[in-house]
Amino acid sequence: MLIALVRRGDNLSILYTERSPELRSHSGQIAFPGGKIDPTDKGPGDAALREAWEEVALDRNDARILGYMPAYFTGSNYMITPVVAEVRPHRAFVGNPGEVKTVFEVPLPLLMRSDSFDTLHFEHGARKGSTWRITHEGLVIWGITANLTRRFYELVLKDEVPW
Repeated sequence: MLIALVRRGDNLSILYTERSPELRSHSGQIAFPGGKIDPTDKGPGDAALREAWEEVALDRNDARILGYMPAYFTGSNYMITPVVAEVRPHRAFVGNPGEVKTVFEVPLPLLMRSDSFDTLHFEHGARKGSTWRITHEGLVIWGITANLTRRFYELVLKDEVPW
């Protein structure tokens, strides 16, 4: 999974996708580019860049991996290794229509403010819980994606001055 810090001149944003409504799992949800590690991948960074190419045509030559966040374990027993990279795109991102409905970016200054995050309470069958939520231009980022964004805020952004 790739947390892409997109640099356009002096501006930084984070790249997100809205998953296709036709997908069997997590359809229509907001996500970071990325997915499972294939046997041919050289590790999480290689997998994240491959998946970002497949999903949004992010050219791996435009990305520089900065590091990895701690592993994140989901409620459905998956382990996610968040890969953080600076991306200086030389062309527009284009969503793969079989996987991605929309590609968008959230300005980093918005994600550097704690008041950009609020709590969403949910019920799914007998399961109740809460998650972080971020609203940006009518899109709602919640669940794992919002939780990882909040973790990135806590570990990296909270005490930083805008880059």
